[in-house]
Amino acid sequence: MSSLLRAVARFFGEKIGWHRVGILLSLTIVAVAGVVLYRKLHGIDVNKVLLAMATVEYRDVALAGLFVALGYFTLTFYDLFALRTIGRKDVPYRVAALAGFTSYAIGHNVGASVFTGGAVRYHIYSTWGLNAVEVAKICFIAGLTFWLGNATVIGLGIAWEPEAAAAIDQLPVWLNRAIAIAIVLVLVSYVAWVWTAPRMIGRLNWEVRLPDGPLTLLQVVIGIVDLSCCALAMYMLVPNDRSYDFVAVAVIFVSATLLGFLSHSPGGLLVFDGAMLGALEKYDAEELLAGLLLFRLLYYLSPFVISLVILGVRELILRLMPQRKLDSKPD
Repeated sequence: MSSLLRAVARFFGEKIGWHRVGILLSLTIVAVAGVVLYRKLHGIDVNKVLLAMATVEYRDVALAGLFVALGYFTLTFYDLFALRTIGRKDVPYRVAALAGFTSYAIGHNVGASVFTGGAVRYHIYSTWGLNAVEVAKICFIAGLTFWLGNATVIGLGIAWEPEAAAAIDQLPVWLNRAIAIAIVLVLVSYVAWVWTAPRMIGRLNWEVRLPDGPLTLLQVVIGIVDLSCCALAMYMLVPNDRSYDFVAVAVIFVSATLLGFLSHSPGGLLVFDGAMLGALEKYDAEELLAGLLLFRLLYYLSPFVISLVILGVRELILRLMPQRKLDSKPD
């Protein structure tokens, strides 16, 4: 059976091309999101949106900003964990924090984060002697942490509240719960698989030793904390009328974020917003849009500007004072 599946996958990859499927999937997601967004924003009162943004309580905005900051702080541990996994214990946390924060802040906004984030990481880690293969391994391990966290949150969240997922995928509640349980079972199976023996993937100089059972659980915790902080930030900015509880908002938020990620749209533009507006239909459209705009300001635009300033200042100092190592490896 496995040989048959491999043969089918090989035929499909050679005759059709997986990249074409990815492009088609991205275009489909963007098109559907565009239609939903048009229907939701058609006839929207811009003045009401601006008024709703102005009337959001400062305390809620401040708490949302705090949760965003905590989320990006957690992202720095994606890189630190990956560095330790590939055996580069000589790279200190401050370098991992710089690479993690700037790569994600830029990748979130530019799109195609696998490539943009990888380029930023290589620019920083190369000063510590890491080569392209090692940076690729870091990106892989960090990505694995991201997907393990997403699988856990999505699986447990939808199993608990499948109605929230139905607002995104339009599937029956029972089917959403069954899919969620299947995701959790796959996740448990993966943890058990890496727990029983050392696991390697890849070949030649690109072999990566996967984190063992306890370290995989640590990956899951890091991913959960990251996503929980982001979801809490969003929850602080949506209308405070108790139409949805936190779990429902978190499930819809993470699902919308993943759709934006799969679309490769910069910052999930159109896709994330369309999914949120379409799924959280009990909220007033103008008030919800105001919350989404504030979230974009806090989570996307502000870290993007900060990361560009940090990288710009770093480059300027390195050029003006090349003898100063900053985050480069000491001699």
